[in-house]
Amino acid sequence: SDPPSPHSPSNGSSRKLSVDEMYLSDTGGQYLDGTTDITRTVHWGVPTPLQKEAYTRVLMGNIDLSRLVFPPNTAGGTVESFARRALWDVGLNYGHGTGHGIGNFLSVHEWPVGFQSNNVPLTAGMFTSIEPGYYRDGEFGIRIEDVALVVEAQTEHQTGGKPFLTFEVVSLVPYDRNLIDLRLLSPEQIRYLNAYYETIRARVGPELQRQQLEEAYRWLQRSTEP
Repeated sequence: SDPPSPHSPSNGSSRKLSVDEMYLSDTGGQYLDGTTDITRTVHWGVPTPLQKEAYTRVLMGNIDLSRLVFPPNTAGGTVESFARRALWDVGLNYGHGTGHGIGNFLSVHEWPVGFQSNNVPLTAGMFTSIEPGYYRDGEFGIRIEDVALVVEAQTEHQTGGKPFLTFEVVSLVPYDRNLIDLRLLSPEQIRYLNAYYETIRARVGPELQRQQLEEAYRWLQRSTEP
């Protein structure tokens, strides 16, 4: 018989999940109209103060980079520290990249787009992941990864004749309310979250109802309350 796939559960490698730990789900699929790469971290019980603070600061970095407005011809490596700043503020950091290009029904990690020092400048139409995280060896891991489209920004002024750029997050999956410490978020970050949740409700809610997935629809409504 064939050896078990590394992605299939087995008695030797599996363990039961408990409500007392962080759970990181790195998901994705290849569809005819695109490729997804979305990571969410959840805790079904009572997170520790460090877990909650670290998660919130990772989310703050995700939001700060996602809502950033920047000049045309800006390289991703120039702006990736916006995803780290909330962690840096308290002496935390992560040892992986902040994001990578994503192909359209192609590679999940698609060169040459991304936030490394050797990636090409960001231009409208590119898809990249935005995925800050935090890992504590042997204890827990956090990553919040979204797919974002580089789009032209609507700005009051314009320098140099070309529109400035920003990101439009196209992954429509709520974040874990149980892990967010609202006291750390700025009013702008909370406004961003509320607008994101409104978008999720408007785009995903009707589809769940159309498929008669009532339990999923109720979960979505609960998870996207302001």
